[in-house]
Amino acid sequence: MIIKESAENYLEAILSIKKAKGNVRSIDVANDLGVSKPSVSVAMKNFREEGYVTVDENGFLDLTEKGMEIAKSVYERHLVIAKALMALGVSEETAYEDSCKIEHCISVESFEKLKEFLNKSIK
Repeated sequence: MIIKESAENYLEAILSIKKAKGNVRSIDVANDLGVSKPSVSVAMKNFREEGYVTVDENGFLDLTEKGMEIAKSVYERHLVIAKALMALGVSEETAYEDSCKIEHCISVESFEKLKEFLNKSIK
């Protein structure tokens, strides 16, 4: 299954909310992404069916191994791209906004080279 940008955003949101709060509910994802609760419900149903997310008896969302792999990858791209932009002098706010857009379309090759360059440059 090819994961689209919106799906990546949902999975990344679950990961980042879980890091910040410990537990994640659909309403947290809706608030984080600025989407409606019904939109999140539909997405979570699809993610459960595809094996990316589980929901416990209390309504807490959790990423499966498959979902976590995607979320971590997107989250890493987000952080690395933002860090690179800030190293170039872009403001933190703009760097994070722009990294949200770039993280979905950057090639694996370009991302790896950017990460390699950043690791060598900022020590």
